Amino acid sequence: MKLIDMARTSTKKKILLVDDELAILKLLEFILKDDYELIIRNNGFDALSWLDNGNIPDLIISDMEMPYFDGAELVKSIKVSGFYRDIPLIVLSGSESIENIKTKIPYEISGLMAKPFNPGILKEKIKTLLN
Repeated sequence: MKLIDMARTSTKKKILLVDDELAILKLLEFILKDDYELIIRNNGFDALSWLDNGNIPDLIISDMEMPYFDGAELVKSIKVSGFYRDIPLIVLSGSESIENIKTKIPYEISGLMAKPFNPGILKEKIKTLLN
């Protein structure tokens, strides 16, 4: 029985979650943990470091405002990279308008959602991007 469980786990798609708010990370973990393998980082610098160590997720969900290396800097680093630019990326924001974020991020991203977000809509967006 354990071998079957391990095989099922290894086939889960990986999602890199990047946010400095524990409550948002817990919510994302709660709604996504059954369907995806989750990698959690608290800021863009740690996320980029994880990527630079040879890890490639199937999707990235990032907050816009974080300490050390914010969402706009993370998106830029990912989108100008030859290794990471094709990874689907969803940006979440709790304090800025969607239009303001679009001016800060002049790169194509897969999704943009305001916090608080609807978990069902986020799950559908993820499912669409990963299938």
